[in-house]
Amino acid sequence: MLKAILVDDEVSCTDVLHWQLDTYCPSIQVLCECNSPEDAIEKITALKPDVVFLDIEMPGMNAFEMLNVLKPFNFEVIFTTAYNQFAVRAFKENATDYLLKPIEKSDLILAVEKLLTKDQIHSREKMEALLHLFKDQMKVNKKIALPTQDGMTFLNVDQIVRVESESNYSFVHLASGENVCITKTLKQIEETLEGQPFYRVHQSHLVNLNHIVKYIKDAGGYLVMSDKTSITVARQRKDGFMELFSKL
Repeated sequence: MLKAILVDDEVSCTDVLHWQLDTYCPSIQVLCECNSPEDAIEKITALKPDVVFLDIEMPGMNAFEMLNVLKPFNFEVIFTTAYNQFAVRAFKENATDYLLKPIEKSDLILAVEKLLTKDQIHSREKMEALLHLFKDQMKVNKKIALPTQDGMTFLNVDQIVRVESESNYSFVHLASGENVCITKTLKQIEETLEGQPFYRVHQSHLVNLNHIVKYIKDAGGYLVMSDKTSITVARQRKDGFMELFSKL
C-alpha cells in the first residue's frame, strides 16, 4: 500500500482523482487532498507520502517551484496537466510519469502499476533532470506574486517593463500601460526577480532588459524603454550594465 497526497488548485480535480484511486487502484491510500501549493508543502513535509499526484499550473507557485522548495524529496511524483505541451514532451523524454486531464481510468491504472515496479533511485535522478530542464522554461514564462495594499497581484514577468521606487513602495509599469503599486521596496522586488532579465540601472529604477529599445550615450547615458520612457543609467552602474547587455 502506497500513501498518496493529491495536489490541484481545483477541488473538483482532487475529488475526482480521489474517487478514481479508491475505485480502481486499491494499492494507493490517499492521505489528503491539497488545493494550494502552500498547504501541499505543509502536508507533504508532515505526512511523508510515497507518491504525490501533482498539478503543474497553480496560482502563485507552479509544481516545479513547489518541488524546489521541498528538495531533497523522498517521494515519487505523478504530474497531472491539461494543456502544457512542453511538459508532455519533457515527460516523454525523461520517462517521468504524467497524466493528461481529464484522467482516463486506463492511464491511471498504468501509471500506478509503473509506480509499483520502478527503480526509485533512478526515478529520483530523472526527476532532478526534469527540474533542471524546466528551470529555463520557468524563467521565460514565470509569473510572480507581489503584495499590494488590498491583497496580491499576479504578474507575468515578461509584461513588466520597469519598476520605479518611491519610499517603501514601488510602482510596477506594465507593457499594457497599467501601473501597479506594490508594498515592497525596490530591493525586495529585485531579489524576487533574481535570475530574470532585470537590471538595476539606478537607485530608483529596475528595468527589464527585454524592453530596452535603445541606449543613448548623451547626457551621461540613458535608456529608452518600450513604454517610451527615458531612464537614466547611474554612473556607478554603467560599466556593469554595459557588460551585462553585451552578453544578450
